[in-house]
Amino acid sequence: MEWLTDTRSSYDTVAEDYAVFVRDALGKQPYLLAALGLFAEQVGDGPVADLGCGPGHVTAHLNGLGVAAYGVDLSPGMIEVARRDHPGVRFEVGSMTDPLPAASLAGIVAWQSVIHLPDDLLPAVLANFRQALRPGGVLQLLCHVGDEVRRKTEGYGGHPMNVQVHRRPRERMKAWLRDAGFTVEAELLLDPETPAPQAIFTARSSP
Repeated sequence: MEWLTDTRSSYDTVAEDYAVFVRDALGKQPYLLAALGLFAEQVGDGPVADLGCGPGHVTAHLNGLGVAAYGVDLSPGMIEVARRDHPGVRFEVGSMTDPLPAASLAGIVAWQSVIHLPDDLLPAVLANFRQALRPGGVLQLLCHVGDEVRRKTEGYGGHPMNVQVHRRPRERMKAWLRDAGFTVEAELLLDPETPAPQAIFTARSSP
């Protein structure tokens, strides 16, 4: 799939600069820290998959909270940086479009990673998340909010990129989650008065 190839090569290109960009980001965003803290309480010791983990900062934070979390990313460059910056944490190259073992996870976190998936693939990916979770397992998504698709051609450090970025209506995301077999338990809208709001969705795998 062309979009997978473009996404992989784009994030390989920006991996080093993106890691610098997010290195201290969590400490400056109390709502995100609180969301991860609650997620950690919900999933206990895991296991948890951080899908689209990038340079591994969220995966490492969850491990610091006592969660057995591992990171998966499409970009080998990102995984190389994650392994270097967070030794002792498990990271692997992979795609969230690939099936995961059934009922193998207590939780899945996907922060700003489903934003690159085409609309026609996202419902199937959410269904894949659902089958990978144990009954009552928890999914936490962080997504852009809006109703547009734009192509990102320049990224972190001024490097060239070629990825589609989807801003989706919250009601559409919740409908897709419900259709995939999730119960949406919470929704937090971040920066609602800015041009680029985000939302955190917490959904539980229906028994």
